[in-house]
Amino acid sequence: MDDARPPVPDPARIAAHDDTAIYFGCPEVDAAYAHFRARGVTVKEPKIAHYGMKQLYVSDPDGYNLCFQWPARWRFAICHRRSTQI
Repeated sequence: MDDARPPVPDPARIAAHDDTAIYFGCPEVDAAYAHFRARGVTVKEPKIAHYGMKQLYVSDPDGYNLCFQWPARWRFAICHRRSTQI
């Protein structure tokens, strides 16, 4: 097949991908972290950025950074509102 992936990514090609990120809205960042870890993906724990987004970064096989994120304060506000309504 002409469109088959090579067994190992071309280092010259993926070197330029390190400064590129794709961002996904992910209300359950911790669940995404657990999902990746359960499947053996090397990933660091989510962190809250200085601007309030809880973020989980992972690199795809082509060297692109993928960021799964959600506003940390918004999540807290929803949980707090639910707990005060009970």
